[in-house]
Amino acid sequence: MPVMSYAAAIRDALDVALARDPGVIVYGLGVTDPKGVFGTTLNLHQTFGPARVFDMPTSENAMTGIGVGAALGGLRPVLTHQRLDFALLSLDQIVNNAAKWHFMFGGRRSVPLTIRMIIGRGWGQGPTHSQSLQAWFGHIPGLKVVMPTTAADAKGLLLESIFDDDPVIFLEHRWLHNMTGEVPGGDHRVAIGSASRLRAGGDVTIAALSLMTVEALHAVDHLAGQGIACDLIDLRSVRPIDWPVIEASVRRTGRLLVLDTGYTTGGVAAEIVTHVVESCWSDLRVSPQRLAMPDSPESTSPALTESYHVRAADIAAAVGSLLGRPVETASLAAARRHPHDVPGDWFKGPF
Repeated sequence: MPVMSYAAAIRDALDVALARDPGVIVYGLGVTDPKGVFGTTLNLHQTFGPARVFDMPTSENAMTGIGVGAALGGLRPVLTHQRLDFALLSLDQIVNNAAKWHFMFGGRRSVPLTIRMIIGRGWGQGPTHSQSLQAWFGHIPGLKVVMPTTAADAKGLLLESIFDDDPVIFLEHRWLHNMTGEVPGGDHRVAIGSASRLRAGGDVTIAALSLMTVEALHAVDHLAGQGIACDLIDLRSVRPIDWPVIEASVRRTGRLLVLDTGYTTGGVAAEIVTHVVESCWSDLRVSPQRLAMPDSPESTSPALTESYHVRAADIAAAVGSLLGRPVETASLAAARRHPHDVPGDWFKGPF
């Protein structure tokens, strides 16, 4: 399989979808710009023409309403908001129109609309450009919500989202765009609502999503050298959540740590902990734990965000707490070669 970046995998999925179905359209602010939304839509308008791949004015509510109408008219629109925060201007269209239509009309009509939203972080993006609000969208019946971590899953879940008959919120973390991996060619799809088990172990279950899965991988591999084997589950979907995979893992390990890129209160992590307590109470050896963002907006100042985000060393320490034993985390923290607010040398800024 070819190796490509997460961003290239998204572009590949869009290319496949546009070629496969003439009803697919791709649009949004910056879609036809020279950088093509971080490379994810690069030059698609040249291949498929301005009637199917096009830019939009800065009017998020209007462009989302256009997507709802186009979907009801028989198209499969893919709308891109360059930041999740910008999509908040279109919540009425998403929550009261796209999500409700199938129910309100007795299942006779659906809204096959995919809305890509990008989560920012670092380089001073601050409180209005960095929010990870998947719990908001996951709370709404009628919406499906996905958060792929790997390049292969980014392609597979995007294609599955585009050809799903329900509205799908497709959340991409900006720091994942330049991560690379093997990606299947052609019409590769990943089922919405299916989790992926990335590491096998019997000591602690770790359920993670998006960028937190990457941090968890560093922590899990570090802990393996200390004789601790973690069962790492990449959720991939926020709604629906793959409960059977999580429950089966907890019944094996008796311990649960949930990682979330969103705020702590009322988040996806809280929902998973609650479900496990309700469903697997007799299997738990210790109280479940969660690691998520503090209940405070993210600052633009690097000095103030130094301890804001959960990192691999925090995850390793939490695993040690669940096991009731000390673990070494200093070398894991020291291994980070980049400042805390950039993922690597490739990252040249937020835009």
